[in-house]
Amino acid sequence: HTIEFQSKNQEFSIGEIDIFAGKNYILSIRNQTKEGFASVRQRCEREPELLKHGSAFVLYALMDTVVDRYFPIIDKIEWELEQIEDRIFSRSSSARLVIEEIYTLKRRIMILQHTVTSLLDALAKLYGGRVPPICNGMQEYFRDVSDHVLRISKSIESIREMTTTAIQVNLSLISLGESEVTKKLASYGALFALPTSIAGIYGMNFKHMPELEWTWGYPLIVFSMVLANILLWRRFRSTGWL
Repeated sequence: HTIEFQSKNQEFSIGEIDIFAGKNYILSIRNQTKEGFASVRQRCEREPELLKHGSAFVLYALMDTVVDRYFPIIDKIEWELEQIEDRIFSRSSSARLVIEEIYTLKRRIMILQHTVTSLLDALAKLYGGRVPPICNGMQEYFRDVSDHVLRISKSIESIREMTTTAIQVNLSLISLGESEVTKKLASYGALFALPTSIAGIYGMNFKHMPELEWTWGYPLIVFSMVLANILLWRRFRSTGWL
């Protein structure tokens, strides 16, 4: 399978290369793949000593080219993940949009993983055990391609773990932001509750309340409420709640 990145809709295009190989011939058919394989022919012409192996070398060159085209896709995915990680800690980015971008990236990774896994299974039959007769003498070359695919598979697993971590970090930041809002609301609630409770007590207007007869009673109560609020505000400010 081939994977090509479409710049228009920012999605992957999955193609297929069907290869029919015999002792003295090899036929390749491209399906839903825009990029050709002229470079494979040029490589075969540059290396006549390897071309002596016949169709096996052409098969190797085709598979090696397909695998090499996975690496730019991996690099692009890693670059996109780095951009998303930067936006996670940006206050101007929407948490919902960031999560949607992460899941979009994760879907692309799953597509790439399914493609690579199938190729890894196919390559294992070309260098280990009873290999096809046309591949005799070329096992090391197919093993080299398999090693590249294995490296790509490990990179995909690493990116998957990073996307999972990014989702967890983003959700943790959302919870932390909600906690900060709750702290601020609780702080402002306390600033309003204290003078309200004092005003409520003195608003009951019982007859035997000695403070009601004081000349400086009202200014003293107002001053006490203001002072208490200032002390509370400084306390909340020092603890980072406001």
